[in-house]
Amino acid sequence: MEKQKNAVGRRKEAVTRVFLNRGEGKIIINGKDYKEYFPLVYLQNQVEQPFKVIEGTDKFDVKINATGGGMKGQAEAAKLGISRAILEVNPELRPTLKAAGLLKRDPRSVERKKPGKKKARRSFQFSKR
Repeated sequence: MEKQKNAVGRRKEAVTRVFLNRGEGKIIINGKDYKEYFPLVYLQNQVEQPFKVIEGTDKFDVKINATGGGMKGQAEAAKLGISRAILEVNPELRPTLKAAGLLKRDPRSVERKKPGKKKARRSFQFSKR
């Protein structure tokens, strides 16, 4: 791998651009270490999951630009982006990543507000009088 590989991950409103290089396992998100950026352990595990599945935690350096959404959406978008970037480096890892469910884009997002309703489905309170 002479050039860096890049990929995009999305989840809800969050979009992450992932840049993958050979290295010793640093993960930087928006200029911060991922453990500083995501203080919650389960979000850190989401970001690490693709490397744990391929058993290559200390093989790559990752730089991620994350925008939009919340913390959980950004963590899951980073997980998808890292998985896609790993595939560009080594396509033989596809069955391993696919079996772990890491290549699936979660299509769920917020439903739009409808006219005449308070939210997407919630109506205004009904009063008979």
